[in-house]
Amino acid sequence: MDTKIRKFSMVVLVVMFLAAGATQGSPALSQSIVASSAVNGRIAFVSYRDDNAEIYVMNTDGSGQTNLTESTADDIDPAWSPDGTRIAFGFCPGSADCGISVINADGSGQTRLTSHPTYTVYDFDPAWSPDGTRIAFVSSFPGGNREIYVMNVDGSGVTNLTNNPWGDDEEPCWSPDSKRIAFGRNDGMGNGYWNIYVMNADGSGIIRMTNDPDDESSPSWSPDGSKIAFSATYRDDKGVSMS
Repeated sequence: MDTKIRKFSMVVLVVMFLAAGATQGSPALSQSIVASSAVNGRIAFVSYRDDNAEIYVMNTDGSGQTNLTESTADDIDPAWSPDGTRIAFGFCPGSADCGISVINADGSGQTRLTSHPTYTVYDFDPAWSPDGTRIAFVSSFPGGNREIYVMNVDGSGVTNLTNNPWGDDEEPCWSPDSKRIAFGRNDGMGNGYWNIYVMNADGSGIIRMTNDPDDESSPSWSPDGSKIAFSATYRDDKGVSMS
């Protein structure tokens, strides 16, 4: 799979207030290796111990490690449902047709939600809405832009939320009230920098939240929805990551 690799030589955690005066924006493969359920207290993670990527779960003390997927495909990007009963993940049976699947927390009932048998398309990085009704994810054609989509939890109603002609949109993260989505966007205008954006859950009202000659990624909302934490890689004046 074509993946985007970010090497951080200096990473800081930044908290950003959602200022009302933020300006309108103009037109990440970041694997989520660990996902923790706030409901059942279990941890889902990706392991390559079986010579390919599989989704495992374990207790918070590391006990009870269980392979849920047990397939020859690469299974990546686990994301718990809000009620802790299911996990959405990226299912990649080969070099093509990577789609979103869901599986019950005990490993039963694996169901493919998205599939592209006629085209080489990558769907990955699923994110459940906190109200449990929708799943946001990233989709791309090889050599094309990565865009953010949303669908119902049964795979119906797939809708393209972003249309970024200059670069990629990745890492969707829902606000606690399920009304907004924060995400990382690469402007693709020759510098390759990433910034944090926010949009409404229907794709409208896209706002650029950061505007720095640095890389900002991996947005995460505060529980009250008033702040966003994110990772930042700062660069020197030559555009090289600072060490």
